[in-house]
Amino acid sequence: MTLALGCIADDYTGASDLANTLTRAGLRTVQTIGVPADDLGLPEVDAVVVSLKSRSIAAGLAVSRSRAAETWLRGRGARHVLFKICSTFDSTDAGNIGPVMDALRADCGEAIVLVTPAFPETGRTLYQGNLFVGAVPLNESPLKDHPLNPMHDSNLVRVLARQSKTRIGLVDLATVTRGTDAVRVRLAELAGKGIGAAIIDAVFDRDLETIGLVAADHRLSVGASGIGLGLARALVSTGKVKSAAMGSEQGAAVGGQVACLAGSCSQATLQQIANAERVMPVLRLDSDRILTGAGEVQQAMDWARPRLADGPVLIASSATPDQVAALQARHGRDAAGHAIEQTMADIAETLVSSGVRRLVVAGGETSGAVVDRLRIPGFLVGAEIAAGVPVLRAVGAEAGEMLLALKSGNFGGPEFFSDAVRLMR
Repeated sequence: MTLALGCIADDYTGASDLANTLTRAGLRTVQTIGVPADDLGLPEVDAVVVSLKSRSIAAGLAVSRSRAAETWLRGRGARHVLFKICSTFDSTDAGNIGPVMDALRADCGEAIVLVTPAFPETGRTLYQGNLFVGAVPLNESPLKDHPLNPMHDSNLVRVLARQSKTRIGLVDLATVTRGTDAVRVRLAELAGKGIGAAIIDAVFDRDLETIGLVAADHRLSVGASGIGLGLARALVSTGKVKSAAMGSEQGAAVGGQVACLAGSCSQATLQQIANAERVMPVLRLDSDRILTGAGEVQQAMDWARPRLADGPVLIASSATPDQVAALQARHGRDAAGHAIEQTMADIAETLVSSGVRRLVVAGGETSGAVVDRLRIPGFLVGAEIAAGVPVLRAVGAEAGEMLLALKSGNFGGPEFFSDAVRLMR
């Protein structure tokens, strides 16, 4: 295997978002869960996205896992490695974006690294270094209430500077609009001043194409799926990759029972759950009962089993920001989050043991816990359910043939769960 592009993602839903983006842009792509074992039997591809659950763990552990992934990717011929982060720069001042970026930059000897979470297609734009979610700055968006990594500053030059040991600069939109040569000159200027990373503005898709062409000159970049799109288009337009038709990995129908699990507390997911109640049975778990060990898993399965034969079901631990804050105050943030994630993983494992072969999961941390519990080593990318959310066909799963959809909290339209069930055949 000789890779045109290697990617390290800091959570599983973001990884599937990126794998979907690369596939749409014409790259044959596989998503793996962790660094692949040598006997996994991956097909010949252009890009591998190594999924790590490293966004909210200790920075030192995130660094060591990311370094191991980079070593594997470089060993398979990847000259350029993209460290894929959330499009809302989902990271506290303690890390982990800065520490991982610093380590990977040192390992590959790169003078300066381009950084952008911009992805205009999903409403994430960057101007003068400030990240916007739709029409509002990051710190005024619902991300200010994120239960694990609340974002209170939209200026990413400042945010990254608080995490990184290197100086952070800016490549503004005016420079980007003048094209690749102007961006290269600006980067050289910043590197000459000892600046090791540059936040780069992007408001339109064409900005991503400019950024991708410049980033491809370097060995490392940091960003969301938008910069992945730019890199993929650069690889295709320069002839380094021959574009492949999307959908070549669809495979045979899986069939079987289908279930949805929701752990995200985003406004988008809460609305999607409410809409799903019109078309499928929905069980809302009691978070306090989960924390006190009151048998929520068994009760959930007693509820689900008789209903699965008639169609999809949805089991949700999602709650409003006020409810999450109250739960964390009673039980502690880390304890509450861990207990709920593991309960959802327990439910997923029991569902699969009961015959479910199509599983829709909403929420990054929930998706990570579920996929880890099911011991799925990798995925092939199929049809797109919503922007950034593809159907994933499990590779090497102990349970056999399975389809999954892993959704970041804010992704998908109002009828996401119904849309996912319809496309997962």
